[in-house]
Amino acid sequence: MRSLREAMDLSLRDLAERSGVSAPMLSQVERGETSPTLQVATRIAHGLELRLSQLLRLDEADGVTVVRPAERRVGPATATGHRYEILTPPLPGQRAELSRHELAPGAATGGPGDVPMHEPGSRETALVVSGRAALHCDGARHELEAGDCVTFDADLPHHFENPGDDEAVLLAVVSAGLRRS
Repeated sequence: MRSLREAMDLSLRDLAERSGVSAPMLSQVERGETSPTLQVATRIAHGLELRLSQLLRLDEADGVTVVRPAERRVGPATATGHRYEILTPPLPGQRAELSRHELAPGAATGGPGDVPMHEPGSRETALVVSGRAALHCDGARHELEAGDCVTFDADLPHHFENPGDDEAVLLAVVSAGLRRS
């Protein structure tokens, strides 16, 4: 969006006036700090004299986005021993997100500072990279070891815990809205 805005010789303030979206919000969208709602994205597209579908493809440039380790979105470490980072970029229209979780012995996800419950229809697939984990999903417990992969409806109450003596590392993909309605 920034390169197009600059090519059109528009400042953030100019685009804010043309789109009705505040300059601070436009700046956050350009820096990838937030993803706009559909309504905001439509207003930005209108301000840039584009269709929404054109705007959503602007970030694709060559179709490849690399996220370097220093660029990952890192969640706060919880007092319970859960650390996580989101490995995928915040691209418009993206329907899946990959994250890496580290659980200290005895730690669990789902505590204060952890990501909120997923939207209705979401699915999650998690791979235990190392250590052991237990998935508690909708009242049932599932024991997992390194190499095990589990898929479940992520809009159900769930959390992972590390019942082992060593750190557990998990990779998780959350896909939005793929489950039955």
